[in-house]
Amino acid sequence: MQVQAEQIGQRFDRVVADWLPDYSRARLQAWIGEGMITLDGNTVATKTKLKGGEEIIASLPEPSDASATVEPEDIPLQIHYADDQLFVIEKPAGMVMHTAPGNYSGTMQNALLYRDPLLAGVPRAGIVHRLDKDTSGLVMIARTLESHFALVQQLQERTVHRIYDAVVHGEMVAGGTVDEPIGRHPVDRKRMAVNERGKVAVTHYRVLNKFPNHCHIGAKLETGRTHQIRVHMSHIHHPLIGDTVYGRRNIPANVSDELKRLIVGFPRQALHAKELGVIHPKTGEEMRWEMPMPDDMQQLLQGLQSG
Repeated sequence: MQVQAEQIGQRFDRVVADWLPDYSRARLQAWIGEGMITLDGNTVATKTKLKGGEEIIASLPEPSDASATVEPEDIPLQIHYADDQLFVIEKPAGMVMHTAPGNYSGTMQNALLYRDPLLAGVPRAGIVHRLDKDTSGLVMIARTLESHFALVQQLQERTVHRIYDAVVHGEMVAGGTVDEPIGRHPVDRKRMAVNERGKVAVTHYRVLNKFPNHCHIGAKLETGRTHQIRVHMSHIHHPLIGDTVYGRRNIPANVSDELKRLIVGFPRQALHAKELGVIHPKTGEEMRWEMPMPDDMQQLLQGLQSG
């Protein structure tokens, strides 16, 4: 990668850490000292101040990251877009993004490594942002370290375009913005919550369709915190249909038995990442993709429309 103007004066190891966020600072500093990460081809001190325009080159050891220990698996992927720098993939509900304790197979990471073995040299097999297991929609995958850095930087600068479809409990009068920090729940550490000690989180939303007792909304992410839309909608008392973690809302008494069965039986949170847009990491072209809602959410909307 090439050092950008906004990185002038920053420490070499700081910029490298921003470029390769899935590695610890200590590991990166060790690799810098061993000459595996160089500046214009030279081994330099970690605290070297950057001047701008230099070339940072990483020749990481094998295994280069946790991806190298993940088994490739022949799992079908719906590739929405592909070139030598990135994939855009249609993630189905039910697929886990990457391996973790309890999920060592069947993940998108396993599938990606089968589809492109060179992704073993990119952090998390190129996964730069995530969707929850039961959220469907578009995700972008970096195929090179340079693209990984560029896409992560776009996420940090909040320039990535991300719009979601969601179906929520309650009748909204109009759209709005939720600007509330999100962090770990103070008691249940497996959950997230609006927390004044959390990180800045901003969600814009607008009403697309109104139904008795429910709404179909479009949610635009300005930031990308874990469970952000689910937490923010629950915070304003409009949790997502099917969200058993942040929802737990009683079904209104005036709902028909048929609709009640549809809502109670909806097997996941009603959330779909329908639009994704980035600046291409190599060409600089603005690119945007869209994926229609899957059948289960369309059937849910039809049921709400029918009452």
